[in-house]
Amino acid sequence: MTQTRLYVSSDRASAERLFAALETAFEEEGYPLAAFDTDEVKGIREVSLYTEDDVEGVQPRIESMLVELGIKAEIGTEILPDIDWVARSLEGLQPVRAGRFLVHGSHDRDRRRIGDLAIEIEAGLAFGTGHHGTTSGCLEMIEIVGRRERPRNALDLGTGSAVLAIALAKMQHIPVLATDIDPVATKVAAVNARLNEVSSFVETRTAPGFHDSLFRLRAPFDLIVANILARPLMSLAPDMARFVTPGGSIILSGILERQRNAVLAAYCGQKFRHVQTLWRDGWVTIHLKR
Repeated sequence: MTQTRLYVSSDRASAERLFAALETAFEEEGYPLAAFDTDEVKGIREVSLYTEDDVEGVQPRIESMLVELGIKAEIGTEILPDIDWVARSLEGLQPVRAGRFLVHGSHDRDRRRIGDLAIEIEAGLAFGTGHHGTTSGCLEMIEIVGRRERPRNALDLGTGSAVLAIALAKMQHIPVLATDIDPVATKVAAVNARLNEVSSFVETRTAPGFHDSLFRLRAPFDLIVANILARPLMSLAPDMARFVTPGGSIILSGILERQRNAVLAAYCGQKFRHVQTLWRDGWVTIHLKR
């Protein structure tokens, strides 16, 4: 199906503000977004939104957003017939470092250094390349919690590309259950686990929330990582309390800065205590213990 890319080029700071605003404004519609540097020397970044059938409805909303943000930039359009938008948006992305982790594509294998925990993720149909603030925040928190607590059994809820499950398996050499509501994401996750040679540790399963018998078989978990969205995370708080070990940890992300207190309140109500928050690009990653 023909897609249209609506894009805006501006300085990096303005682009980051626009990207965050687009994520919030179009969260319900689920339009794919991408952002990457087009001129690193001048600090120019391009933000793109992809739509298949609603250019006339989307473009005026972006124009209004630019005015509200005080960003003086034109909206460009590009027709992309039969193009995989994810692969297109990830072209040219640089490897991302988060603590000891290096997330990279196959073309950047030579960027790996001694001591790196390298994770190879290609453009696919699942979220999670390390470039988003939530993913990099989770990777940093995984290193912190893993080093302190040495979990023996972990869950990656809403696994996407499985980058977080792979990180856990590479760092801790422990069994990780990686689940997602999207069967396409689950298939991509399994492929990525094999590519990174951790399929013996990572088990993938398509499952909404905690509604699968496998959770009961594999629980309790010493560590649960969930990088999804604030509202689902809040509704999952009682289940998180049921499936984590006493004294176990959870790492939550996909949470906007303004949503942090509401998420904390939901989990404190389930007798979790806040340990640490990482702040990245308008998003937060939270570590809590039961």
